[in-house]
Amino acid sequence: MPLNVPISVQHYTRLPSLFRSLLPMMPAPKDLFSYRRHWAHKFGPAPFLPMSREEMDELGWDACDIIIVTGDAYVDHPSFGMAVIGRTLEAQGFRVGIIAQPDWDSAEPFTRLGRPTLYFGVTAGNMDSMVNRYTAERRLRSDDAYTPGNLGGRRPDRATIVYAQRCREAFRDVPIVIGGIEASLRRIAHFDYWQEKVRRSILLDSKADLLLYGNAERAIVELSHRLAAGEPIRQIQDLRGSVFAAGGTDHSGWTEIDSSQIDEPGEIDPHPDPYLDTSATATDSSGDVRQEPTGDADAQGAAQTPVKPQVVQFHDRPRGLDRSRSVVRIPAFEQVRDDPVLYAHASRILHLESNPGNARALVQRHGRRDIWVNPPPLPLSTPELDRVFEQPYQRVPHPSYGDARIPAYEMIRFSVNIMRGCFGGCSFCSITEHEGRIIQNRSEDSILREIGNIRDMTPGFTGVVSDLGGPTANMWRLHCKDPKIESSCRRLSCVYPGICKNLNTDQMPLVRLYQRARELPGVKRVLIASGLRYDIAVETPEYVRELVTHHVGGYLKIAPEHTEDGPLSKMMKPGMGTYDRFKALFDRYSREAGKEQYLIPYFIAAHPGTRDEDMLELALWLKRNGFRADQVQAFLPSPMALATAMWHSGRNPLKKITRHSEPVLSAKGRRQRRLHKAFLRYHDPENWPILREALQQMGRADLIGNGKRHLVPRWQPAGTGEKPEGVRRGSGRRPFRSRHTRAEAQDYKGPRKRKPSR
Repeated sequence: MPLNVPISVQHYTRLPSLFRSLLPMMPAPKDLFSYRRHWAHKFGPAPFLPMSREEMDELGWDACDIIIVTGDAYVDHPSFGMAVIGRTLEAQGFRVGIIAQPDWDSAEPFTRLGRPTLYFGVTAGNMDSMVNRYTAERRLRSDDAYTPGNLGGRRPDRATIVYAQRCREAFRDVPIVIGGIEASLRRIAHFDYWQEKVRRSILLDSKADLLLYGNAERAIVELSHRLAAGEPIRQIQDLRGSVFAAGGTDHSGWTEIDSSQIDEPGEIDPHPDPYLDTSATATDSSGDVRQEPTGDADAQGAAQTPVKPQVVQFHDRPRGLDRSRSVVRIPAFEQVRDDPVLYAHASRILHLESNPGNARALVQRHGRRDIWVNPPPLPLSTPELDRVFEQPYQRVPHPSYGDARIPAYEMIRFSVNIMRGCFGGCSFCSITEHEGRIIQNRSEDSILREIGNIRDMTPGFTGVVSDLGGPTANMWRLHCKDPKIESSCRRLSCVYPGICKNLNTDQMPLVRLYQRARELPGVKRVLIASGLRYDIAVETPEYVRELVTHHVGGYLKIAPEHTEDGPLSKMMKPGMGTYDRFKALFDRYSREAGKEQYLIPYFIAAHPGTRDEDMLELALWLKRNGFRADQVQAFLPSPMALATAMWHSGRNPLKKITRHSEPVLSAKGRRQRRLHKAFLRYHDPENWPILREALQQMGRADLIGNGKRHLVPRWQPAGTGEKPEGVRRGSGRRPFRSRHTRAEAQDYKGPRKRKPSR
């Protein structure tokens, strides 16, 4: 049946038989460590995964089975992705080597460890390479916390693409598997903030054979054993958490559902069909089959024979279909590239299909090829996660770095990761898209054993554990009360607009963990530094008491992100009423403990849906509460985030997308973004000129003056802002040169009153 006919429930098509096995709803997965180990396990674990031929020779290896290429320095610690994947594969019996931060000017550095017997695993590192290298204002960073010496420029832009292409040059017939957060967030067509355009899936740009997204231990272990058994990588197309490209295939096996049947993206009136298929055969209005031109698949993607537009016909939504044998077709790359509304629609569908319990596979056309996104990986059980974190990590950087300081390692070397995932669903955050909404927990005993390892193995430990946390500080062991509800839920957040009634919010197990941790011999103090969900914390006041009394080092950082309902509704963050409840508990328990402690709130400037008036109200709140932000976080549209879809499309994908759905304005101009950041640092004299101008344009000149109720003064210290000198209010004299230093100017309280002369 042709695929470009008007859409209806009756017009589903059967999809490729390449999906050989059924993916049932939340099946009991094979235990991660139950595979028969590869023959090379006889070599035993390596002290460090080798980074040179000399190290391989010492281990008695003639070759590596798997070589991991990473944009980070190699730190053998469970907080670094290359170490986690490498040690997990080593436990399966594979010989794993590391090529860390190679010179990408030629393919020669990628031959350092020789030819891998199975495949190259390529990752940009713990951070997206573009976020790592550029600020939110697209300025080049001079540092890199994941590089020895904190030196910038040691990895290329779009490192996953560059590394994969160099691996292909080095060994043309060796399979390439890409992963990590950079690949994970670019698995389908995505908006690229740095180029201001929609790019196609990174799988095609990198020319890799397979993409693994999320925390991929389960997928990469199965993939490695199947490749070791001789199965060609192009036939491995049924792994959960994987993405692959498919050309022409037969149409039997799976049922295709058009995404418009799940969420209508536009008007029903005569608009061109936004889901016009670009397969090898198409029909014109007469129903005759027309042959598409043949040739190179990638070359044909950009220039296809146009097909006469059809009229979208929406009928009843599909019901009664087997989800495990269904796949959702989202708008093609060419369509989302040219139509921001369809981009927002595709983004919404991707997030709606993110629950491992009910997610269906997705398919997106790119030219003459389909990008297939299998359902998300199934979460690891507690015993599996324990074993992943209890591999023989050395917990220090590779010896080849000598005494060079690696800031990212310094930050986490005395910390313990206790969980994965986040059900907060903040629209600007990438954690949920990468790690998922279901919390994966380590056991209490495993966490305590790792604290013991820090005490006994990590140089410089003084008895202070810097953090027990993860993506969030206080979601450990929180889950849906009913597994059936959890497996069928399609909410984007468990805590917005309010905490779901089915969510277990009891944090007493975490209280007991904290108590046991601080009672360990040799441990003087356990601090909590991960981001705290204060809206959940207030549900268990005893947790707040334990936290404030024993685990805060004077300051506790939390992230309300904003004070106004407009921006908060686009962020999917709670209102300030919850913040006030938490602050009351924080202050109360601090007094009871006899401690002087402070909350440090973090806010985002220029988030989609934020008006100038919203930032003004936030600045006034900061002034009323005596906060002066040292650093300002400006919104950065990361690939695949829902807030990025708002930024690009001007629509709100938190609701159904239509041509007339809620518009969302974003501060995109340089001056407006600078203004929004200036409101957060209203106390900085450098920002006073732009704030004065804005306040006058907003009709709020009453906030300009030298009184306590004013936001910015009328005078300007010399050497700050856009004007070298200032004038005191009420003075008719010529401009004076201020004697105030910049630091003194920040605390300026108006002209000093002179004492009357005697």
